[in-house]
Amino acid sequence: MPPLHGANLRILLAGAAAAHLSSSPVARASPCAPPALLRLRAFASYSASEPPPPPPSSPAPSQVLASADAACDCEQGAKPAICTADELHYAPVPGTDWRIALWRYRPPPEAPKRNHPLMLLSGVATNAVGFDLSPGASFARHMSMQGFDTWIVEVRGAGLSTRGSELAAASTKSDLSPNSGVDEISTKKVNVVPPAKEMSTNEPQSVEVPVLTDKNMVETNTSEEPQLVTKLTNALARLSATFSGYVNDSRLRNIADSFFDRVTELHPDDSLTTSIEEVADKILGLMEFPQTSAIYDQISQLSQRLVKILGEGQQNVSPRLFGWQERLSATIEDLQKQLELIISYDWDFDHYLEEDVPAAIDYIKQQSVTKDGKLLAIGHSMGGILLYAMISKCAFEGADPELAAIVTLASSVDYTTSNSSLKLLVPLADPAEMLRVPAIPLGTLLSTTYPISSRAPYILSLLRSQISAKDMMDPELLSKLILNNFCTVPAKVLLQLTTAFRDGGLRNRTGTFFFKEHLLKIKVPVLALAGDEDLICPPEAVYETVKLIPQHLVTYKVFGKPEGPHYAHYDLVGGRKALHEVYPCIIEFLSQHDEVSS
Repeated sequence: MPPLHGANLRILLAGAAAAHLSSSPVARASPCAPPALLRLRAFASYSASEPPPPPPSSPAPSQVLASADAACDCEQGAKPAICTADELHYAPVPGTDWRIALWRYRPPPEAPKRNHPLMLLSGVATNAVGFDLSPGASFARHMSMQGFDTWIVEVRGAGLSTRGSELAAASTKSDLSPNSGVDEISTKKVNVVPPAKEMSTNEPQSVEVPVLTDKNMVETNTSEEPQLVTKLTNALARLSATFSGYVNDSRLRNIADSFFDRVTELHPDDSLTTSIEEVADKILGLMEFPQTSAIYDQISQLSQRLVKILGEGQQNVSPRLFGWQERLSATIEDLQKQLELIISYDWDFDHYLEEDVPAAIDYIKQQSVTKDGKLLAIGHSMGGILLYAMISKCAFEGADPELAAIVTLASSVDYTTSNSSLKLLVPLADPAEMLRVPAIPLGTLLSTTYPISSRAPYILSLLRSQISAKDMMDPELLSKLILNNFCTVPAKVLLQLTTAFRDGGLRNRTGTFFFKEHLLKIKVPVLALAGDEDLICPPEAVYETVKLIPQHLVTYKVFGKPEGPHYAHYDLVGGRKALHEVYPCIIEFLSQHDEVSS
C-alpha cells in the first residue's frame, strides 16, 4: 500500500477543520456529527456600557444538536431511533455537567447465566454505532446473546452523551417559533464578563486594575459604527473572560495574536500599523487581569478606538476602499468560532480515564449488581488503551480496578517500535501548532472523503484500508461505519495520545506518569488481539505492550492468515469473519474469568 504522505494528511485535516469552522447549523442524522457553530450576525443587544452577564461553562444554544434532543427524548421515555440498544441510560459524571450515554443490551432469558456485566469502550472520536452496525453485524448484540449484560459507553463528546446545559436548551427549544432558526438564537446576548456586583467581595483583590487614559480613546466618537463596536467589544470581552479560565493555555494567546494580525491587514496604510498595535497591546494587557466590569468598560473604549482607526484609515486612502466593516465583522466571527471550539472541546485523554470511565463503571454496577462488584471489559483501539491505563494506574496506587478481566482489540500504550500509520500525526503534535485548531472534525473529514475514495485517482482509497482489509466488510456496512461512527475530537486528546509514539510510551497530561512502567504489577487477566494487516495498530505495537504484562496473566493472538482473510483495524469487531473466528476466542476467555471469587 502506498504510504499516506504526512503533508497530505495535514492538508486534509486542515481542510476539514476549516469546513467545520465555517459550517452552518443544520440538523444532522448522526448524533456524532460535529456541532454546528453559530454564524453570528448580532453579537449582543445591550449597550457597550452595560455590564454583561457571566461567561457560560458550556456550548452556546446553537450547538445543541441530536445528542441533546435524544437525551431530552430519553428523559421523556422515548429512545431515539439512532439507538438500537434495548435501553439507553445516562450516567452523570461527578464534578461536571456531562451525562455520558450508555447503550444497554439485555441477555435473553434462554442465554447462559453470567456473573459479571460487560462494558464496551470504543476508539478515539467514535460512538456506539461501531459495536452495533446492524442486526446481523452487531458485536454488542452477539455478546448479550451469549448471556452478558452488555453496555456500550459513549464518553463525553461522543454519540448521545450530552451536557446538562444542552439538555435544558433542547427541552425548551419548542418555545421558539418554527422559522426562528439561527436568527432567533444569534440575537441573544452573548455572555462575557461578570459584572462587579456579582463578584465576591469577601476575598481581597491581589491585583490592581490599570486605568487607561488615552486621549484619543476618550475622544472617540461613540456614535460611529455602533453595532460594529458592540460586536468587537463583546468578542474581545469573551476572549478576555476565556483567558481567565484558561490562564496557562497558549492557544488563546495564539488566537489573540492571529486576530489582531488579521485586523491590521484590513487597512492599506502602513502608517496606522503602530496605532493598531498600541491598541492591541493594551487589550492583551487587560486580559491578564481579573475580569470585572471596569475591565469590560476599558475593552469597550479600546474597541471604539480600534474601529475609529480603521475607519479613518480607509477614508484617507485613494481610491477609497469599501467593505472593510464586513471584513472586520467576518474576522470577529472567526474569533468567536474559535473561542466556542475551545470552550466546547476542552478535555483530554485523562478526563476519559479519571472521570468518564469510572462514572460508567459505578453506574453499571448499580444497574447490574454482582457479588464481587467487578465488571468484564472490552476496549477497541483507544478503548483498549483506556483499559491498559486504568489497570496500570490502579496497580501503581494499589487500588482495585474493579475489573475481573479485560480484552483489548488493536490497542497499545507504546507504538515506538511499530510502523503505525498514526506516526504521520506526530509532526502535528507540537502544541503551538496543533492547538491552533482546538478540535479535529474527524467525522466531517471521513464523510467528505469517503464518497470519492473509490474513484480515480484513488489517492484516498488508502483511507479505507486504514479501517478494513479488502473484502472484509460488506460495502454498505463499511459506508455506515464511516459515515455514522466518527465524531469530532479535541486536539488535547490527540495531543496526549501522540505521547504513545515517543520514548516511554503513553503518559498522563503532565508527562509525569508513564503507563507502561506499571503494567508489570497488574493483577487483571488480559486478552490482547491484533490484526495482521492493521495499519493503525500493527501486531508489533500490540506486542510491545503485551510483553510488559506478567506472562501468566496475558494471552496474545494475531488474526489473519498469509493466504487470507486479513484483518485491519476495525475487522476484529466488524469483519465478515470475526463472528466465527474472533468472537469465539473472546467469549471463551471471558467465560474462563467470569467466575466469582469466594
